[in-house]
Amino acid sequence: MNYNEPLAYRMKPKTLEDYVGQEHILGKDKILYRTIKADRLSSIILWGPPGCGKTSLAKVISNTTKYKFKKINAVSSGVSDIKNAVEEAQNIMLNPSGKCILFIDEIHRFNKLQQDALLPYVENGTVILIGATTENPYFEVNKALISRSMVFKLNPLTKENIYTILKKSLISPDGLGNYNIKIDDETLMKIADTANGDVRTALNGLEVAVLTTNVNSEGYIHITNQIAADSVQSRKAIFDKNGDSHYDNISAFIKSMRGSDPDATIFYLARAINGGEDPVFLARRIVIAAAEDVGMANPNALVIANSAMQAVHIVGMPEARIILSEAATYVATSPKSNATYVAINKALEDVKNKDTGEIPMHIRNAPVEGMEAMGYHEGYKYPHDYPGHYVEQQYLPDKMLGTKYFD
Repeated sequence: MNYNEPLAYRMKPKTLEDYVGQEHILGKDKILYRTIKADRLSSIILWGPPGCGKTSLAKVISNTTKYKFKKINAVSSGVSDIKNAVEEAQNIMLNPSGKCILFIDEIHRFNKLQQDALLPYVENGTVILIGATTENPYFEVNKALISRSMVFKLNPLTKENIYTILKKSLISPDGLGNYNIKIDDETLMKIADTANGDVRTALNGLEVAVLTTNVNSEGYIHITNQIAADSVQSRKAIFDKNGDSHYDNISAFIKSMRGSDPDATIFYLARAINGGEDPVFLARRIVIAAAEDVGMANPNALVIANSAMQAVHIVGMPEARIILSEAATYVATSPKSNATYVAINKALEDVKNKDTGEIPMHIRNAPVEGMEAMGYHEGYKYPHDYPGHYVEQQYLPDKMLGTKYFD
């Protein structure tokens, strides 16, 4: 074991029995567990957040398969690396099976050309693909590759999963087993909780705590709550403003405003702010919600939201958080009506797809003398000349008479 390697790398599982977590896909009755055990794996895409065990699972497969296993990283590899892997797999002298398992880490980084270059070899069975990605593969990976692969969603590890791995690392000779360490279960659980589903963060924090703490007079390294807190720092946020969590979080924020839940609205706003989301982007979403979801039930919401967006432009962070919070809360607690949203969508659909007829002559413009003689503007009734500033007259084209958009 190379102790220059990080603890998180040294503690990667070697067998399925060593693997912790993801029971929803790796339980003994689950298809992925059975195919790995039987060495009958077909192409798969592993999708999940950082530190949830995608690369570890690939390592387990590499240790259990009879096929040639090759790993490349999409960040530093290209079409030539794919071709080299295929040539090695097809060399019967070196690889009698004629196929290989190709693990591509961060497969979403491959461009369309690189993914297309891989496709024929996945299709003919020369390559059994294992792709790992933190991004939604249905957005980022070639649809043809997706259709030829099974997609498995890996969840963030629970704090109990991470605690189990931390405990293993303290006794494992590959881990910290050669150190005389004293650490309470409560402290280990706090490290696991702070990591927020990312076991790599937890192991890195524990390793820093051990390597930076001196042996005490009793001959052991004592990791206290304070030392652990200093080593792991603040709770890791599961948020990437450029990734899939960005879309999930903003969707939850909008739906919470629409659903009139101010507490959930503030929670998702806080997640976005903590994750570095652009405050102007958040302000725009509040403006849209004010028009789309509050609408005529409280038209003042749009005024408040628009004022907030201007204030965010002028003030900037960190104070902009207060402005965003006020506007989002106002929208969340306002009565709701999507009548104008529905109305404009229906009207656009008609305009695009129907013969809607001609604008009635009496409400057309007659800017030039002589046009009224042709019927333009003739017979128009000016509403302000009538009691209540209203008069019955036709506004819709003949072909659209009786159509209702606003309810």
